[in-house]
Amino acid sequence: MKLYTHIDCFSGPGGICTGFHAAGLKTLVAIECIKSCVDTYSANHPDVHVIHSDIRDVKPEQILPFIPKGGVDIVTSGMPCETFSTAGNRSRSFYDDRQFLFREGIRIAKICNAKMILFENVPAITTKTAEKGSEVLIVSMLKKELADAGYKNMKEFTLDSTQFGVPQKRNRFFILAARDPKFILGAPAPTSDRVVSVREAFVDIPNVIPNSNRARTTYLKSHSAYSDLMRNDAFWKRKTKSKGLTYHMPMKHRACTIERFGLLNPGESLKDLFDRYTGEERKALQDRHVLPKKMFIKRNYRLIADEPSPTVTSHCLDEFVHPTYNRALTVRECARLQSFPDSYDFCGGPYLVPHVDRTVQDKYEQIGDAVPPLLAYAWGKKIISILESEE
Repeated sequence: MKLYTHIDCFSGPGGICTGFHAAGLKTLVAIECIKSCVDTYSANHPDVHVIHSDIRDVKPEQILPFIPKGGVDIVTSGMPCETFSTAGNRSRSFYDDRQFLFREGIRIAKICNAKMILFENVPAITTKTAEKGSEVLIVSMLKKELADAGYKNMKEFTLDSTQFGVPQKRNRFFILAARDPKFILGAPAPTSDRVVSVREAFVDIPNVIPNSNRARTTYLKSHSAYSDLMRNDAFWKRKTKSKGLTYHMPMKHRACTIERFGLLNPGESLKDLFDRYTGEERKALQDRHVLPKKMFIKRNYRLIADEPSPTVTSHCLDEFVHPTYNRALTVRECARLQSFPDSYDFCGGPYLVPHVDRTVQDKYEQIGDAVPPLLAYAWGKKIISILESEE
């Protein structure tokens, strides 16, 4: 069986590589600028040559020694999405060089003589303009520059992660492009005929007590098909020894914060509490710091046990409350929602770091910014089928 090869641009902690590896693709080189992500990636994928650098500074001589004579099969490029996201109005209004980083994925693909490129981003990239007041869309520029680079055979797709077994409502936009006009391009077919719920994702994870500083390392006896898959290192092709349940450390919460969580019904967030409590009642809660002075729309959402979670983001620690217990999620629970296998080691960076420092990503941020490995797995299988059909 032929071994198909991959270059991982904007690699993060390794979500795409994890899924591709399970599917049978071999990642040769990864490029990532954030050191904590590099540490996590290298710990989990020691056979991959990881370049810790701003991708714009990466030279051909750093990559070419690791590339087969005939080039690589696929380059993936999931550039930072903050400038395209509609999650925050301020980020959406930014116009800076990040929105043109797609050019680096194309440049790396040309250096590696890649047969295909797969771009990934939030669906809102399709409506973002290149400049304020301009009618030229970033995605139009991306497609034109792909064609100019020889990748004229292209298709675009928006995929829902819940259709691929991920217990999370996460839509992502993809462009798959190939140099060879004969390649029959397409998106992976859904791999799951049912939606996986938060309950199924957390079924074997015990509770932890806020402020106890006591992690839990033993699984519950309950299980689901999804929890079994997250613990199945044979499926993920991971040569790891089980360490039990890891990264399941409780957060520190003030008593007033725990009281606030107790007011939330499943599916409610901080906004609902501001709607429910008004006037003197709200003021009394604010005076006791149960409610903050300012309302944040995407904050303190209590998950619904029998539904998938909303999109896991780099702010997932602040955004989600456990569906049953009055606490935030642990690192391992967030990783479960993203479909990282339980043996995945988030060794890079601290547990928490202020969001004002964008040069470091804590464990929650790493997980939230990643591509769900199960979605990447489906893409890996599809890419292999496209390559095999042409051969």
